[in-house]
Amino acid sequence: MIVDIDIASRVSPALSHILEAHANDPDALQPATLGSVHDLLASGEAGERYAADRLHPETARGLMAELDELIEEFGADAPAADFVSVQASEALSRVIQEVLDHAPTPPTLGKVQEAMANGLVARLVGEGVLEDDEDDTLQAELEELIARYSPDAPAEPFIAYQ
Repeated sequence: MIVDIDIASRVSPALSHILEAHANDPDALQPATLGSVHDLLASGEAGERYAADRLHPETARGLMAELDELIEEFGADAPAADFVSVQASEALSRVIQEVLDHAPTPPTLGKVQEAMANGLVARLVGEGVLEDDEDDTLQAELEELIARYSPDAPAEPFIAYQ
């Protein structure tokens, strides 16, 4: 099951971080699921690896409640990675915002890629908004988002307001 970006955006940043860390754990024997993350948090073994040892007990309870709601809606076997909220880097967020500010309709990831191919990054570098060495990194980051969500995915939800 692939979870819609809107569903992943409902996940709190703290839970998203724990889900992502567990999903990317190179020592994991099985792919991370909502159920395995729940079991890990419930056992208290998440510890430093998932930054769970720094959680206030009230926050930990809130994360467990949030995770319980996701499990109730999507099942314990749902892949944890599908619920990781993805945000663009600060530089790509600036690019997306620039396209958003000048587009007649809300842009898609494909439209952002098109704008970048048509010189948007060079213009933003010239204006001092971006560093001149960010072009390759931005392109790779955008291609990863497009591969995961499609070129038709709305670009605005990926903006990371910092």
